Amino acid sequence: MLSPSDVSASPSGAGRYAPSPSGDLHLGNLRTALYAWLFARSTGRAFRLRIEDLDRVREGSAQRQMDDLEALGIDWDGEPLIQSARTVAYEDAVARLRERGMVYECFCTRREIQEASSAPHGAPGAYPGTCRTLTADERTERARSRPAALRLRSETREWTVLDRYAGQYTGMVDDMVLVRNDGRAAYNLAVVVDDHFQGIDQVVRGDDLLSSAPRQSCLASLLGLGRVDYVHVPLALNREGKRLAKRDGAVTVAELRDNGVAPAEIVRMIASSMPLRSLRTDDAGALPESASQMLEVFDPETISLDPWTVLDPAAEVPRVSD
Repeated sequence: MLSPSDVSASPSGAGRYAPSPSGDLHLGNLRTALYAWLFARSTGRAFRLRIEDLDRVREGSAQRQMDDLEALGIDWDGEPLIQSARTVAYEDAVARLRERGMVYECFCTRREIQEASSAPHGAPGAYPGTCRTLTADERTERARSRPAALRLRSETREWTVLDRYAGQYTGMVDDMVLVRNDGRAAYNLAVVVDDHFQGIDQVVRGDDLLSSAPRQSCLASLLGLGRVDYVHVPLALNREGKRLAKRDGAVTVAELRDNGVAPAEIVRMIASSMPLRSLRTDDAGALPESASQMLEVFDPETISLDPWTVLDPAAEVPRVSD
């Protein structure tokens, strides 16, 4: 269990949105953020924001992301948590696992791991345990040419989580990276430590991350942290059926604004994609124009579980009536 100082003061639980400040949010990101906010607020939870800046960071993007969220009416409780300021908490978590003999050094390159996992008897995507049994002398020798990452010595190969829409989902748990070879905490470790710290008991995110849930839930259990309720929602896709990206053009708030699309119209477009019902029974076109209006008609039982294909955002947006 992490120290009492690392426990959030929110007793009623919370949801969260945790963007990486690598660039502006696009329509798919904004849609997921709205889903996370709606699920949290509709269940009486607090809503937290976390800036996951342990990887690539583009200057100014975190502030632009927050400005875009606010433009759609999304608010959050407390100050945003900045992961790069949480080094001590991650080190503490690793130390606790190390005390139990559950951490070892790994010197493998990404290429070596890919080649091993693609071998006839390898599990696709799983770390094959190459460095698990290195002797002290072997570790010393390998450290001369490459700094070590730290991996979990997992005693479990599978873990089952419960997702609101996917139901019971069982996924692989391998010797996941805890600390990268540049010394920074790995994604899975940072996520579970920070979710606990922020009092998160509801995780709403894109369904492409469903396969990460068993690893994270297992790691949280090993650290003595609480379980979370998972809600994985459909992604936004481009016309080729691939995950929507900024390179698809005119998909950020700034780009859409340049094409004459106001934030209220972006909310209407996303509400239509979910879909949410009209605000008025006598006017099917009276779609929500802000997050608070979306909350008035949000029903988790009626949202579509199919992905949203975004063709031409500037052309297909349901316009605000005069």
